[in-house]
Amino acid sequence: MAMNPIFLFGFTLFFFIGGLDSALVAGRISTIGHGDELNFTDSLVSQGGNFTLGFFTFPITNHSYLGIWYTKDDQLRRVWVANPNNPLSNSSVLTIDNTTGILKITDRGRTVLNIYDQVSRNATATLEDSGNLVLKTENQILWQSFDYPTDTLLPGMKIGTNLVTGKNWSLTSWFSESIPASGTFKLTWEDPEPLAGPGELVIYRDGQRYWTSGLLSYQNFPNMPMLNGPNSAFHYNLLPVSNKEEKYLTYSVYDEPLLMWRLEPRGGIVGSDTYITPYRFCYGYQSGSNDGCVSGFGLPSCRSRKDTFMQKQARVEGNPVSQRDDNSGLSISDCMEKCWNNCSCVGFTTSNSNGTGCITWTGDLVYQETSGVEGIYVMVHENSPKRKIWVQVVIAMAISLLILLSGYSCYLIRRKYQQREVEKRKRKEYLKELTTSDSFNNANEVEGDGKEGHGLNILGFTTMMEATNNFSNENKLGQGGFGPVYKGKLRDGREIAVKRLSRNSGQGLVEFKNELILISKLQHTNLVRVLGCCIHGEEKMLIYEFMPNKSLDFFIFDPTKKELLDWGKRLNIIDGVAQGLLYLHKYSRMKVIHRDLKANNVLLDENMNAKISDFGMARIFKQNETEATTNRVVGTYGYMSPEYAMDGIFSIKSDVFSFGILILEIVSGRRNTSFYHFDDHSLNLIGYAWDLWKHGTALELKDPSLGSSCATNQLLRIIHVGLLCVQESATDRPTMSDVISMLSNETMVLPAPKQPAFFTGRNVPNTMTSNGGTSKDCSLNNLTISIMEAR
Repeated sequence: MAMNPIFLFGFTLFFFIGGLDSALVAGRISTIGHGDELNFTDSLVSQGGNFTLGFFTFPITNHSYLGIWYTKDDQLRRVWVANPNNPLSNSSVLTIDNTTGILKITDRGRTVLNIYDQVSRNATATLEDSGNLVLKTENQILWQSFDYPTDTLLPGMKIGTNLVTGKNWSLTSWFSESIPASGTFKLTWEDPEPLAGPGELVIYRDGQRYWTSGLLSYQNFPNMPMLNGPNSAFHYNLLPVSNKEEKYLTYSVYDEPLLMWRLEPRGGIVGSDTYITPYRFCYGYQSGSNDGCVSGFGLPSCRSRKDTFMQKQARVEGNPVSQRDDNSGLSISDCMEKCWNNCSCVGFTTSNSNGTGCITWTGDLVYQETSGVEGIYVMVHENSPKRKIWVQVVIAMAISLLILLSGYSCYLIRRKYQQREVEKRKRKEYLKELTTSDSFNNANEVEGDGKEGHGLNILGFTTMMEATNNFSNENKLGQGGFGPVYKGKLRDGREIAVKRLSRNSGQGLVEFKNELILISKLQHTNLVRVLGCCIHGEEKMLIYEFMPNKSLDFFIFDPTKKELLDWGKRLNIIDGVAQGLLYLHKYSRMKVIHRDLKANNVLLDENMNAKISDFGMARIFKQNETEATTNRVVGTYGYMSPEYAMDGIFSIKSDVFSFGILILEIVSGRRNTSFYHFDDHSLNLIGYAWDLWKHGTALELKDPSLGSSCATNQLLRIIHVGLLCVQESATDRPTMSDVISMLSNETMVLPAPKQPAFFTGRNVPNTMTSNGGTSKDCSLNNLTISIMEAR
């Protein structure tokens, strides 16, 4: 079937126009012609795909522009902007007027900007692969973007002057990174007299010479070492031209993408990835360091040639003294100038989000360097080459001195370590000597456990001085035959009692040895715990846990304080002492006879729980040993069993006797060494209790301060047990196992007590000891020692 020619022509024209519109929308074409429009969302792409032309918007300012950028540039750096000083709306279009051929930007039919305002026919605008937007007819170039550079010089662009037309090719920096409007700096090419050289690059700041590259020589500039230096990423082919028509500089790079020179808002020239001019400000004086800075106003009197501003990716800490000026007409360069000329200023940055305005800081500026934040500029002091050499010499000397000091320090440390080891070995040897001396209480009978020093915790003398405030009188708790006792406090907050051996005390040395032997072997809730010892030269100390309520005698024999001990507390104390003695006699790792149990040596913790203390006179028995004899009777008169006081024979029954006396003292609130008138004679507490028991009036022994707080049957049973413990014959006395059974089992039938050992006032005065000497019983705050009298 034949096709109508008119229909065929219309069909072809429809598809041509439709195809053109589709290509524009897709952004795949590089040219627009008469009557064509490039909408806000459209773009031109050069034939090889190197460059893109289109509209873009800065979110910070919401201003839009028409520009060109490398298609594959992830940073979308605009290399040319058509309207840097005339922001657009998002309804703008680029078009070649269908009637006049003028290249212009319109907004809803209204002309906003004429890019080329001469009438032309059949003109087209093409984006070339060089990044040049060219408006031309078939035979003539009418206009090109390379003749109107903004802040970026691309390969093939010229910077210089057309001597025929007077056209000047120069770069003008943006006002800020988000404002393309003309900024403070301008880059030009200046060609001096022919004999002076091929020319140099010059940066002007507000019309005044700011920086120069130095004359081009052998493809390099003296003040641009990064351009074609050994560390340069690219090799630029610099092409200066000077003739009667033109004087300019251009450059080329072989087959390298994203090449550009960009004049940034603060006055430096940036290549594709790095600065090709010194990364710093110029401060208006010739620094003499080949950085190209030009003399201007000179160096302020308050500034040094070593002063410079360094950009830091940092956040300012605290609230430093600052001054803020939000004037949008101030650029980053203006902020630098304000801070540089203010002698108190130590840093600055912009105040507005669009990179305008100023914040300056004075005084102390504290900042924390971190990534992902806006940069600030901080005043630092750079070193000159001479100073660097001097610093290097100082560093070398310091390192040498450090090596010498380190060697000497190592020698001193090693020597001190050796001295400590010698001292430590001496302490161990002394401890071993103390705890294994055959001349002392058969210490060799103690079973060894392989631990050096029997598991003792040895504390330093310095620690003891610190804990006791240099053994001050304010910390002194009391004085015994062994020496003074001090209250102390360790660094961890624990309160302690420190028994310090007197150098002239033979008794104290014996006790010290004895407690060293027992320290790691005995551990029970009703025994005072020894925390360790301290041996420093002639100084010897024992460290105990501190008992805040002192000893039993502090309460039980005081007319006022005894009222704090009700019947329940007294029963608890009796039970605690009984449990402690049972542990010593039967359940500890060795059989131990205390030999000095009395109210003074029963300490009370914060809850009034009883703890037996002071093992200085204790003796260790073998498991199959039942009694021993000594020629040296030690202890406190009034608490000694008769067989021990008269014949030096002691056993576990000796402690049972002392425990019985303690029971009678707790029940009555009276000392055993006190004498009581009964009928026609005076008796001590044991005799007095026995006579009351025989006459059936044992309730009269009760401490009046108890009132009616105790049950009669319970009171009589406790007195009964006490009298069983103080019977004259050791074989008649119960063991501590029996005693605890008697105390805890009220249904258990108790045997009748036999006559105890006691004396009357006619025979022995109450102030005499077993050998007729004066009784001297020393009671301390939480430790007690009795004077030992030999028979």
